[in-house]
Amino acid sequence: MGEQHVSEQASEQQHKAFMRALLDDVEALERLLLEDRIESGVRRIGAEQEMFLVDRALRPAPLALEVLERAADDRLTTELARFNLEANLTPLPFGGDCLRRLEAELSEVIGRAAEAARAVGADVLLTGILPTLRAGDLRLENLTPAPRYHELNRALLRLRQGDFRVSIHGLDELEMTHDNILLESCNTSFQVHLQVGAREFASLYNLAQAVTAPVLAAAVNSPLLLGQRLWHETRIALFETSVDTRPNTLEGRQHRPRVHFGDGWVQGGVLDLFREDIARFRVIMTAETGEPPAAVLARGEVPDLKALRVHNGTVYRWNRPCYGALAGVAHLRIESRALPSGPTILDEVANAAFFFGLMTGLADEHPRIDLEMPFEDAKTNFFAAARHGLKAQLTWLGGRSLPAPELILSHLLPAARAGLLAASIDAADVDRYLGVVEERVRSGQTGAQWALGSLAAMAGRGTPELRSRALCAAMLAHQREEARGGGARRPVHAWEPAALEDDLDLMRDSYRTVGQFMSTDLFTVRPTDIVDFAASVMDWRHVRHVPVEDEQGRLVGVVSHRALLRLVARGAAAAPSGSAPPTVASIMRPDPVTVAPDTPTLEAMRIMREQRVGCLPVVAGERLLGIVTERDLLDVSAALLEAFLREA
Repeated sequence: MGEQHVSEQASEQQHKAFMRALLDDVEALERLLLEDRIESGVRRIGAEQEMFLVDRALRPAPLALEVLERAADDRLTTELARFNLEANLTPLPFGGDCLRRLEAELSEVIGRAAEAARAVGADVLLTGILPTLRAGDLRLENLTPAPRYHELNRALLRLRQGDFRVSIHGLDELEMTHDNILLESCNTSFQVHLQVGAREFASLYNLAQAVTAPVLAAAVNSPLLLGQRLWHETRIALFETSVDTRPNTLEGRQHRPRVHFGDGWVQGGVLDLFREDIARFRVIMTAETGEPPAAVLARGEVPDLKALRVHNGTVYRWNRPCYGALAGVAHLRIESRALPSGPTILDEVANAAFFFGLMTGLADEHPRIDLEMPFEDAKTNFFAAARHGLKAQLTWLGGRSLPAPELILSHLLPAARAGLLAASIDAADVDRYLGVVEERVRSGQTGAQWALGSLAAMAGRGTPELRSRALCAAMLAHQREEARGGGARRPVHAWEPAALEDDLDLMRDSYRTVGQFMSTDLFTVRPTDIVDFAASVMDWRHVRHVPVEDEQGRLVGVVSHRALLRLVARGAAAAPSGSAPPTVASIMRPDPVTVAPDTPTLEAMRIMREQRVGCLPVVAGERLLGIVTERDLLDVSAALLEAFLREA
């Protein structure tokens, strides 16, 4: 879907013309299917690689346009955010050395992107969700400056009729609202494509729905979002909410989100899916569609069905049907969108091999999986795999419930191996890629489990910012080893836990702004609370400052330990018999001095000295995000001094 073809703020007339073109495309596809003009008997595979750009501090680097200009590679293109890139790989015939060639091209194109990124002070990192992302990175200035993305943002907000809401519960909990679509840019994936024939589309699409869960369980790599430990593949939960256009007025109706797994097996064919999505989801982007498809068909040629492809690109099924035309021949593909980016290229191709092998190995044995397995089991399996990874319990054929590792090792890996060999994939490649999946499952160390285990090993050391950077530093080091080739390619199951390092430059970069080390585990009081309650909170939590919030969660003051001492000195702590005890409102400092999370640390120190305050609440608008105290600054100074002396 080229940016230059997308209309920005389309008029009503353009919208109607696009709708007409969309209906014409559906009729044209129906004719192609009836006349058997969709390519069959051919298997091809393809992939799309999404990636993060990071700066030297391993934070998001909004330099996509600069990197693309330097890389000068047509396979690389923009994504939603300035700190993301996408690579579109060359379609390959499914057989022989195709998996090895896929890995080689991935290495080449990512290498080009990384080389161009390093020229502008950045690098490329493959991970499902970047651990160092912060809410402040998701501002509109980081939206890629292209009509397609700005129109998408406007259209989705218009349909939503308000902010996007995120509610994800895992080890931790994340509850937030956001006023643009850049939450979607937190996700990067490795999307694989499998070309299928029209007559076999329904059976193979249903099979893809069934096998996605166990493949995902072995591939999870996104356990962290904005510092919170959530699902093993948090991308699934986040993506479903980050572009959820359903307004509050439709919450009582069965109105499906634009990102979804589906609600039943496909019974007819690909046309059923396209028709359902057009009927269910409003057009949010238009494009110039060119010559009517009926005229193209009349000449015996194949139309590109641009309107259909544009609309399909705004509906995000986890297994998405795709239409395309290559060298004048129409074809259909199943796009599997659930797999995350990273942790290594080898891990990604191994995941793809597992998926492709199951699609081939189970197709003949289970041509009607819809008759052997309730759809509810496939859907439940999908979300269980996303939540728990290899710790998920999955229900397979015959209603048997099995731990994900047992299902994969005992049943699915042998089927995938047989499928790849039947497709004439080189036996050495089958051993190599499926061997990676097998060892990962046996060890239990997916990318998600490695990250969570690393954080557990670092518990109590450093700040959350430093721990997130340690994860990214370890990932990047392993990916650079892989890029160098030779015997250094180590998939994630062979990684040691990430460790904090006393690197002075890294630590200095980790304390540049208050948002990087502020305390976020806050205990607050309300203006109407009694003073004794505030004093008890300070005593119990060993803190000297407590923020005061009103009933709407807005910061209205701060109670300090000094204010309590003054109250005691005046003898006012104990109220006379029969009178109301003093409240927090009577001793708090109203309208406290505050800072934003991106306030430089040195500036915060200056403010505290000049204003003679012992703490600075950190806010976004009126919303309290955290607090920085004199003790926090003392800890920062001690950590930097220790690192400096150790390095010296």
